[in-house]
Amino acid sequence: MVELRPISVDEPVAHELLAEYFALRADTFPGNAYTTVFPAVETFTAPVGVFVVLYDDVGRAVGCGGIRRVPDGESGIRYEVKHLYLRPETRGRGWGRLILDDLERRAREWDAAELVLDTHHTLEAAGGLYASAGFREIEPYNDNPNATRWYALRLTDTDDSP
Repeated sequence: MVELRPISVDEPVAHELLAEYFALRADTFPGNAYTTVFPAVETFTAPVGVFVVLYDDVGRAVGCGGIRRVPDGESGIRYEVKHLYLRPETRGRGWGRLILDDLERRAREWDAAELVLDTHHTLEAAGGLYASAGFREIEPYNDNPNATRWYALRLTDTDDSP
């Protein structure tokens, strides 16, 4: 059985997964212009954020992801999904969705009204995951040089429906 555990981004297992993710993105990023920024611990420390690692059924760390608080949007409190990654040999098992669902649950527990994220159009599987989870494409909310697409998922109902 797989397990998700919140950990600090400065723990060795988190750093290893993030380094793999950044290296993979740098190797495949158009123009070799990927900007790598390892996150600060306080960025992913509750209640400002959280970073989780997915362990497979034999206890190996095989994936990760986090949310961090960003400036509130029109809907209210907003968290951003960051660094959602699965080792290539583990993809296609639904574990990316497990991580994303866990991060959404945690954002809801912190009264978030919206989850946002940015990605690159070359990450087609990621785009498919976000669409299947209900994210919709939005206008850019940041100036991330690695991003070409921005998405949002409303977590609260509004009274503006007919």
